[in-house]
Amino acid sequence: MTKQLIKGNTAVAEAALRAGLEAYFGYPITPQTELLEHLSARMPELGRPFVQAESELGAINMVYGAACTGKRVMTSSSSPGVSLMMEGLSYIAGTELPVVLVDVVRGGPGLGNIAPAQGDYNQIVHGGGHGDYRMIVLAPASVQEAVDLTALAFDLTEKYRTITTIMMDGSIGQMMEPAELPPFQPLKEEVPDWAVRGAKNGEKHQLTSINLDAPAQEVMNLRLMNRWQEIEANEVRWKGYYLDDAEFVVIGFGTAGRISLSAVRAAREQGIKVGLLRPITVAPFPTEILNELTEKVEGFLVVEMNAGQMLEDIRLVVRGRKPVEFFGRMGGVVPFPDEVLTEIKRLATEPQTTEGHPRDRWLARLRETIG
Repeated sequence: MTKQLIKGNTAVAEAALRAGLEAYFGYPITPQTELLEHLSARMPELGRPFVQAESELGAINMVYGAACTGKRVMTSSSSPGVSLMMEGLSYIAGTELPVVLVDVVRGGPGLGNIAPAQGDYNQIVHGGGHGDYRMIVLAPASVQEAVDLTALAFDLTEKYRTITTIMMDGSIGQMMEPAELPPFQPLKEEVPDWAVRGAKNGEKHQLTSINLDAPAQEVMNLRLMNRWQEIEANEVRWKGYYLDDAEFVVIGFGTAGRISLSAVRAAREQGIKVGLLRPITVAPFPTEILNELTEKVEGFLVVEMNAGQMLEDIRLVVRGRKPVEFFGRMGGVVPFPDEVLTEIKRLATEPQTTEGHPRDRWLARLRETIG
């Protein structure tokens, strides 16, 4: 296969087709609309169902119904659209159905703007609707990685009968990069034994998220938690850069991680022994490697395009054993590598503390800059 110059949203859509996407339901919203637009042409060409629903609520409930048949189904949206889907996502999780969701994150809260941001971390990683369930969340940092993770998302969602979300900010969705698309996979012929088939006089399958009997509900919740522990044990993914001799480590996912890599390389050229940990699965979180690094390094810098949402997960792992500092930009403002480099130098050259909250120190510095 040869690489082609392709926009992130289009690449994810085409990768989903090639991974065997059998039905898509969605509603347009910037900055993910090219994904839906591409599928609106390609799905009918391939004889596969594509429906532009009347709203995000309609789309997620169409996904819910189609997933009950055991088909490979997907929807996509952006931050406020995903918020509208939360009830449906909870129903899908409670029914234990495999669904792929693509969230191309924009600036928020509210309608916000269409600039790239990472403010959906809590919504996707710790939210996802009501009840005790978790979603697998993949965070690509390039168009190629988005392509590769799309195929993985379908495999994971089917393996664990759980929702898998590809969470990428608007810059990944909108940028054009060379990427190699995978070959087409044949559509599945086998129907999962749990799926509804609609066969008259056949075996009865009932899929539901309602359990009026409390003990039965608890058993179902326990099953979800057991499954999540299995996912935590087997599906953690991350990339490390310059970690072998690192005295300090920057942690960032998606575009923030990509920008941080440029800053880390610049710091290395200036003799600072700094590395980068870039989580690819932000759920399950790469806790084990972070624990290992906590024993080795002198401190951490967390970089995000939000006000420090992943920061809280990192602080829970580090537990005050080493200083953790934070640098973020919010509302669609993308950090520059030289800004991150300045923070790396601050971490490496100034006395650090484990007291107080790193968000407070960051906010104080940010007020001096932008008021």
